[in-house]
Amino acid sequence: MTTPISPPEGPLAGTRVLELGSTVAGPFCGRLLADFGAEVIKIEPAEGDAVRTMGKRFHGKSLYAASIFRNKSLVCLDLREPRGQEIARKLAAKSDVLIENFRPGGLEKWGLGYDRLSAENPGLVMVRISGFGQDGPYGQRAGYGVIGEAVSGLRHVTGDPDRPPARISVSLTDCITGLYGAFGATLALLARGKTGRGQVVDAALYECAFSFMEPHVPAYDKLGAIAMRTGSRLPDSTPNNLFVSRDGQFIHITAMGDAIFRRLVECMGQPALAEDPRFAKAVDRSANHEAIDDLIARWTAGQDLAVLEKTLHEAAVPATRIFTIADIFGDPHYKARGMLATIPDDDMGTVTVAAPVPRLSATPASIRHAGRKVGQDTRRVLQEVAGLTNDELDVLQRDGIIRAT
Repeated sequence: MTTPISPPEGPLAGTRVLELGSTVAGPFCGRLLADFGAEVIKIEPAEGDAVRTMGKRFHGKSLYAASIFRNKSLVCLDLREPRGQEIARKLAAKSDVLIENFRPGGLEKWGLGYDRLSAENPGLVMVRISGFGQDGPYGQRAGYGVIGEAVSGLRHVTGDPDRPPARISVSLTDCITGLYGAFGATLALLARGKTGRGQVVDAALYECAFSFMEPHVPAYDKLGAIAMRTGSRLPDSTPNNLFVSRDGQFIHITAMGDAIFRRLVECMGQPALAEDPRFAKAVDRSANHEAIDDLIARWTAGQDLAVLEKTLHEAAVPATRIFTIADIFGDPHYKARGMLATIPDDDMGTVTVAAPVPRLSATPASIRHAGRKVGQDTRRVLQEVAGLTNDELDVLQRDGIIRAT
């Protein structure tokens, strides 16, 4: 049974987005805009977006796709064929934003470059996501998120100092770039309100990841300091590290501010440490981070995790155990804040996904339905937006230009 499509609400209601992007960065960008009310039309090939092959599956359905394709109308269209390209141009002419993450020049080969599309639709905003940007000597290199992460320097500072650079088990750089892409699209729409014209948002994976290296850039410029991996410790922010409790659990404690540090050492029963010249000021603590971390580690090793958390929370010292996804599903704060959203799904009945962020008090985001099947909205969208007739759609489906399910 197909979940009915409710009219979009939110600050982007009335904005139409054509998503040609694939895998993670493009679809994540589109998902952000869809959550806040944009009408997002996603184009997929007959075999489906590569995201459908990623992550866990339930009864043969991609759970990742159920989340990242939520709130979108899914159209199956062969962009390699001239008739498919012509349909894409018709959709772009009726859209406010187009998201793509092909290799630079790919859309131009299909007659879908910005110059051509903007000639028909001067207000069009095009978000172009790529590994290395639309120009430059690396522009034509293939680049997934993790490749951009490596080039950005972010990968080099991730992990333990005595081990190779690590990665976290999510597509971090794709999400960072998708977020910047959505931010750029919103800024471009605001600018269009003043000028009446759209523009190109050039979001490169490596640059978006590199922006997170902010503290290390001037440090190299002025000091020649090359940032290295520091494990669970944040350099030059002390104490800010992971410690082990008596029952073998992990707790992260962050007390870099002088007032918070005083509260921490009072919890430890060693208030005199706040007056110790090695630890009295934040800069001094960072210079002596091994000594203070060792003292904190001795204290945590003598108490169970539950006691440590209770003591530190009561003293207003930022600290927490490391949550697993199972912990999150059972946590009262996540529940109270509604961060686990259970939404309707045509095949599974319901599925739980991460709720939209950030929260807007007057025009909040919403989730209307989970990600659908490949081509589930093809006929409706191409009739309503591209103006195609049933007979035309029948011919296109017979010839394999579209797929409708």
